Amino acid sequence: MMPRPLMIALPLLAALSPAPALAAGGSGSEKMNMVIVYGDDPCPRSEGNEITVCARKDEGERYRIPPNLRESSAPSNVAWTNRVKSYEMVGASGIASCSPVGAGGWTGCASKFINDAYADKKAQTDVHFSDMIAAERAKREATVEGEAAEQQAQVEAVEKAQAARKAAEAAAREAGETAQAVAKETATTPPKP
Repeated sequence: MMPRPLMIALPLLAALSPAPALAAGGSGSEKMNMVIVYGDDPCPRSEGNEITVCARKDEGERYRIPPNLRESSAPSNVAWTNRVKSYEMVGASGIASCSPVGAGGWTGCASKFINDAYADKKAQTDVHFSDMIAAERAKREATVEGEAAEQQAQVEAVEKAQAARKAAEAAAREAGETAQAVAKETATTPPKP
C-alpha cells in the first residue's frame, strides 16, 4: 500500500505532465509550460521556444484540494440510491444487460460504455491544457506568417528597385553609345558643299 501523500501526489503529477501536448499534435521541439494561476496572479511570460499556457482559477480555489481528488469512490461513500441501482442490476441477464449470462447479454455493453464515457467526461476538470496549447500554437503560427509576409514584401521592393536601377543604367549606357556613334559618324563624314 502506498503512503497517502504519494497517492495524492501521483494524480497531480499525471495531470500536469506534457503528454497531452504531444498527443495534441505537437512536434515535441517546443518546451511546454502549463501553469495554474489563481485570482489576479500574473501568468509567466514565454521565453524563446517555450509555450506557456495558464489556466486561471478563482482565488478561493488556491488552497483547496483539486476537484478530482475531493471525492472518494470508496464503497463507504456510495449514496444509497446508487447502491439500490447496483442491487437492481445484480440479477440482470439476457438482452441489453451487458452480461456474459444469457442469450444476447453483450448487446447492452455499447450503451453502458457510452454512458460511462459521458460520466467520465462530466467528472473531468474544466482545465484542458491541450486545447490551450493548440490555441497558443495557432497564435504563434499566425505571427510567423505575418512576419514572413512582411519580409517577402521587403525583398520584392528591393528586387524592384534593383531592376529599375539596372534598366536605367542600361538605358543610359545605350544612350551614351548612340551619342558616341552619332558623334563618330559626323566626324568621319565630310560636310556637303
